[in-house]
Amino acid sequence: MDFSGTWKVYSEENLEEFLKEVGAPAMVIKMRKEVKPVIVIVRTGNDFTFTIKTPAFTKVHSFTLGKESEMTIMDGRKFKCTVREENGKLISETDKFCSVREIQGDEMVETVTAGAVTFISRSKRVS
Repeated sequence: MDFSGTWKVYSEENLEEFLKEVGAPAMVIKMRKEVKPVIVIVRTGNDFTFTIKTPAFTKVHSFTLGKESEMTIMDGRKFKCTVREENGKLISETDKFCSVREIQGDEMVETVTAGAVTFISRSKRVS
């Protein structure tokens, strides 16, 4: 699948519940509920760079498929995960959550499960 491009999040389900489940501070939850990020994805072979932009912050995550990478969440906490590609989907798993990102028609859908909470983010390609 071609994830490369600029994506604008337009729909999020269970965001607040998900952020609470993963231990995000109340201030981060409040701020994040009010914005829809833009995600810029660049892929070169097995190397990816995800740039997540909001009015309050920009986060850059770089990783290589199949290799453990360190990433930082909105509140500054770091975690390690390995992203793999399986049946055209990008899958990352940690001890706290599992994320599956895929292209469905003309949108990108990310489904993240943490405990009993499932968060779904839908984005449209803008370039």
